[in-house]
Formats: sequence, C-alpha cells, structure tokens
Amino acid sequence: MNNLGQHYEQLAADYLQQQGLRLISSNFQCKAGEIDLIMREGDTLVFVEVKYRASAAFGGAMAAVTYSKQQKLLRASRWYLQQHRLSDQPCRLDVLAIEGQPPFQYHWVKNAIGQ
Repeated sequence: MNNLGQHYEQLAADYLQQQGLRLISSNFQCKAGEIDLIMREGDTLVFVEVKYRASAAFGGAMAAVTYSKQQKLLRASRWYLQQHRLSDQPCRLDVLAIEGQPPFQYHWVKNAIGQ
C-alpha cells in the first residue's frame, strides 16, 4: 500500500471513530482481496471500502467502487468471517468516499454493498 492510500485510510478511520465506530483492523488482505478498514459499531462488524478523489468529476469517489470491486469486497468479507468463525456475526459493507481538498468532504454510505 502506498503512503497516500494509507493517509486517506487513516483519515477515514479517524472520521469513523469520531462517529462512534471502533477500529478492529486496517489493510486486511487475503487471497480473496483486501478490506481497507474493519470496524465495529455496536454489535455489528463493519467492513469499509475507502475511496478518495480530488474532485467529483466523472462520478467522484463513489463511482470508483465498481461492480467488480464490490464482488471482491464481498468475497474478502466472507473469507474474514469464515476464518474468524463469525458466521453468525451481524455485519455490513460500507463505503466512505473522501473528496476534495482540506477540509475534505466525507460521504459515508452504510450498507452500500449488498450481501
């Protein structure tokens, strides 16, 4: 992971922690793919895809979460749940889009990717 990507993932983790979520893991990688952030909100395990774009042109950061990327996230989150024996764990997949220049605009979409 490059330093710029880590920078935006840290911004995302800080933002979500300010919203009451607790960080479990970052940059989780497995054969099925990568999950930027794994967090907990109450009883729910939250898998977060972080995207940054300098502008909203061409659909902005949200448009960067393609169908193919969504499928990889689903596979990686299922693998994580299976490996950690959390099959009964309530969970969701969120997207946190960060756009612009400081002060950044944050667009947090809960349950953005269906399971």
